[in-house]
Amino acid sequence: MKYLKLIRYQNLLMLAFMQLVFRYLFLKQSYVDLALTDFNYILLVIATVCIAAGGYVINNIMDQDTDEIAKPQNRVVGVSITETVAYNWYIGLTIVGVGIGFYLSNVIYKPTFASMFILVATLLYMYATSFKQIPVLGNVVVALMLSTSIIIIGLFDILPAIDVDNRFRMKEAFDILMHYAIFAFIINLIREIVKDMEDMDGDYQSGINSLPIAIGVQKTKIIVGVLTIISISILAYYVNSNLFELDYVVYYAMVLIVGPLIYFGVKLMNAANKKEFHHLSLVLKIILFFGILSVAVIVYNLKLANA
Repeated sequence: MKYLKLIRYQNLLMLAFMQLVFRYLFLKQSYVDLALTDFNYILLVIATVCIAAGGYVINNIMDQDTDEIAKPQNRVVGVSITETVAYNWYIGLTIVGVGIGFYLSNVIYKPTFASMFILVATLLYMYATSFKQIPVLGNVVVALMLSTSIIIIGLFDILPAIDVDNRFRMKEAFDILMHYAIFAFIINLIREIVKDMEDMDGDYQSGINSLPIAIGVQKTKIIVGVLTIISISILAYYVNSNLFELDYVVYYAMVLIVGPLIYFGVKLMNAANKKEFHHLSLVLKIILFFGILSVAVIVYNLKLANA
């Protein structure tokens, strides 16, 4: 169990689930041409999960002092796992992830795509060691990592399979993935800032200059509130412009995505302590989960409409 806590397995399961949803409940059900076999796609998921797990490990190593103050019950490095063992896990997971990335890049005859895995691993290391101490930059890097795990599906599974005959259909599928990547980026960016408000005490005592420490909680809440309003507005416009005729999708989006975002915005105004900010962070994670799952609802509703 201590090693599962080290790699934050719940987040990794969410990541793997997300990539499997896009492949098997969206791309496969849409009958688009795909470049990767099922086996190679599973390898892509494993590579993504390994690099993300390595990022969590190095972050846990660098966060020992902060975790001792903010989340002592969750600390494993220096308690149940030595720092040396944790470093070995980080190196091993990163090598496996990047190695699989090199293999898959050659499978699709795009060897330069391997650089994406190296770049992501490097950014996660830089985040843990320096970026997280710079207000907003660390939040943006983490949010980008999640959206990249969606974009990489398009780069490895769609782009290499494009030809003259299927170009329009493939572009449409790739664009949908990009829309979800943007959604994931915005929601995760908001969540990372909320987590900074939750972890303020530990960050302050560890010398980490997060956004709420730099400008104060109230101003940070205003920024989060503005981002939330922008998110709700974009979602409402997108649903109205592209999905309005799909009844199930509209109900799903309103009840499980837009509604919870409104709830989040209302609760944010009065949130003042660690417990309340943790609750808001959980709400955003649930919104992200249902947001990703909505792609399956869209495909299902389209099939019903065309039946």
